[in-house]
Amino acid sequence: MAAQGIKIPTSSLVLQLLNRNDNCPGRIGFTVTKKVGNAVIRNRIKRRLRAVSYQVGKEISLQGIDLVLIGRNKTFSKPYPLIIKDLSYALKKAGMKFNE
Repeated sequence: MAAQGIKIPTSSLVLQLLNRNDNCPGRIGFTVTKKVGNAVIRNRIKRRLRAVSYQVGKEISLQGIDLVLIGRNKTFSKPYPLIIKDLSYALKKAGMKFNE
C-alpha cells in the first residue's frame, strides 16, 4: 500500500492513504511499532488513534479509501484535540473533502 498510496507525516501520527476507486466501504488500520514502547503504551496509542479516527470519520466519506494510521511517541502524551487536528490536517492535505 505504501508504494502506491499517499504518506503524510504529522507530529503525532503518520497517515497512509490509498484510493481504491471502488464503492466498497472504507477500511482503517492502526499500527504502532515496538520502538514506541511496551505493549501497554502501544495499545493505549492504538485506542487513541481509533477514537480520533471515529470522531474525524463522521465528518468525511471514506468510501473506496484505505487508511493506515501509524502511531508515534507523541501520540501517547499529546492532548486529544491536537491529535484530532493532526489527523484532520493530514486528511485535508491528502485531498479528502470534509462534510460541512
